[in-house]
Amino acid sequence: MALLPILHWPDPRLKTVAKPVTQFDARLKKLAEDMAETMYDAPGVGLAATQVDVHERLIVIDVSEDKKGLMTLVNPEIIWASPERRKYEEGCLSVPEIYDDVERPAQVRVRAQDVTGKFFEFDADGLLAVCVQHEMDHLAGKVFVEYLSTLKQGRIKTKLRKRAERAL
Repeated sequence: MALLPILHWPDPRLKTVAKPVTQFDARLKKLAEDMAETMYDAPGVGLAATQVDVHERLIVIDVSEDKKGLMTLVNPEIIWASPERRKYEEGCLSVPEIYDDVERPAQVRVRAQDVTGKFFEFDADGLLAVCVQHEMDHLAGKVFVEYLSTLKQGRIKTKLRKRAERAL
């Protein structure tokens, strides 16, 4: 397995819409394994292929306390979302150390495939629902800060730019 470089917002590649996975092979399995290793190392609770500059519909998620609840979702789709909405504080590996509230459906039902192509469905609420929706946004070329005001986005860009300049 290998750690993959994570793109940082506002990198334009994060706006790329991911294409459906059609080949369920060893390459896909290795990519999912590398993404999981990268997510755990970061550390994070979710990672979309878009964030590692692979524009395919693949996400990995683990919201468990013991980090033994890894879920790999290929070609995920939300097939139902509750009318009830909740605000959660979100962060993102592509926008390091930035957190803000985003309102999303409180519960969702997801249909996806595993790395072998087998379909499955599950219901999610709480952190899992937030994480699934957040990562699926990445597959659609959207980063959570785009839910924030233009003013907040500008402040975040300035903060990230200054942090990058200090790192040089």
